[in-house]
Amino acid sequence: MAAPKYKRVLLKISGEALSGDKGRGYDFDVVGRVCDAIKECVDLGVQVGVVVGGGNFWRGLKDGAEKMQRVRADHMGMLATVMNALAVSDVLEQKGVDARVQTAIEMRGVAEPYVRAEAVRHLEAGRVVIFGCGTGNPYFSTDTGAALRAVEIDADVILLAKNVDGVYSADPAKDPTAVKYDAISYEDVLAQRLQVMDSTATSLAMDNHVPVLVFALKDPKNIVRAVNGENVGTVVG
Repeated sequence: MAAPKYKRVLLKISGEALSGDKGRGYDFDVVGRVCDAIKECVDLGVQVGVVVGGGNFWRGLKDGAEKMQRVRADHMGMLATVMNALAVSDVLEQKGVDARVQTAIEMRGVAEPYVRAEAVRHLEAGRVVIFGCGTGNPYFSTDTGAALRAVEIDADVILLAKNVDGVYSADPAKDPTAVKYDAISYEDVLAQRLQVMDSTATSLAMDNHVPVLVFALKDPKNIVRAVNGENVGTVVG
């Protein structure tokens, strides 16, 4: 079997993806299939960092808009990502994968504080590291948190698992003439205001030359295909 294309990856999964069709909470069949794919990557020798969003419980900007002070709403969103990180780590451990949760805001009773050197040490030891709390700051999305952690741990690529199978010229659900790109530059993503990641995350990846591979999570095996270099979505770089 050929060696995987990437040695170290940062996998970004939306919180909504973990809820399946329910929209809230967890669909543990979905979580299990995602963790099976992560396990397969680890078994291939790939070092895997994970950032999970919190949208299956709370999205600070959306759910707290005009109802709460933004900083508090964003802090609630960070707590939602920690719940998801703990859930994913538990399912991974049930499958025999050693995992660690690190959080940008210290909560030592439930997770390790984020320390880059410790995260890299875990990755090199074959452990999956799940990063919670985004960047640890309000007004920044978990996409930006994923880009930041990818840069910090020297990831070869950001694997952006979404509900669409790549980057399109327009929303394919609304525009039947939308064209899917096999590859696109960061500059074009920003100029065309394509909804890949938010502009802060895209700029951070661009400035640090970290490619982003966008693909559909509907089939979690796409995670494995992605690390093996198969054409499963759109490369931004």
